[in-house]
Amino acid sequence: MPTVRRAPFAAALLLVLSAAALAMAGFANRVHGPAAVAAVLPATPADFARVKARPDTTEAGDDAVPVARAAFSLDRLMIPVAGIGAHDLVDTYSARRSGGRTHNAIDILAPRGTPVLAASDGTIVRRHANRLGGKVLYLRSPDGRYDFYYAHLDGYAEGIEEGVEVRQGDVLGYVGTTGNAPPNTPHLHFQVLRTSGSGRFSHGSPVNPYPLLRRSALNDEALPRVRG
Repeated sequence: MPTVRRAPFAAALLLVLSAAALAMAGFANRVHGPAAVAAVLPATPADFARVKARPDTTEAGDDAVPVARAAFSLDRLMIPVAGIGAHDLVDTYSARRSGGRTHNAIDILAPRGTPVLAASDGTIVRRHANRLGGKVLYLRSPDGRYDFYYAHLDGYAEGIEEGVEVRQGDVLGYVGTTGNAPPNTPHLHFQVLRTSGSGRFSHGSPVNPYPLLRRSALNDEALPRVRG
């Protein structure tokens, strides 16, 4: 992972601000006397230290590279299966399931082995297997407010482990039929959960992914390149 270091321009900015403050302090002293100096100087050196310590860059070799990450938004989710367009989606969110369950997710059909993608930037917070979902994983959004649940995976992409940070479009795994999926109907079970704060992944409040993916702002742009 890149390490954060101080940007050269932050040090230069510190010098400029220091010089400006000292000049203003001198003027205040001449015009209004020493009591006015405190109004134009920072209370402590820590005021300037905050400017100096701000992590504006990441280290890449010997060069400073600016950090540029778009803010997370549910309005910019990527369809999480490669090659699937908005018109291919079917709203199965309210469909009934065995045992009186409601689906609370959508099924995205695709050939077995089709890459499954990160719908947004985020962190893999759980990777495991269960009876219904088979091989599953949870991707948490950068703001920590949503979990994206992927189920029936045929397998995981190399390097996809708990704690790994991913970027939107990264390959997380592959479409399959593990768990209780019909063996002749490979698909991705995709669920959006508003996190509850309980620490239990399946206890979030479900949000219908269908309208989110259908109206995603990414549908109006060139599809991003699949990463990985």
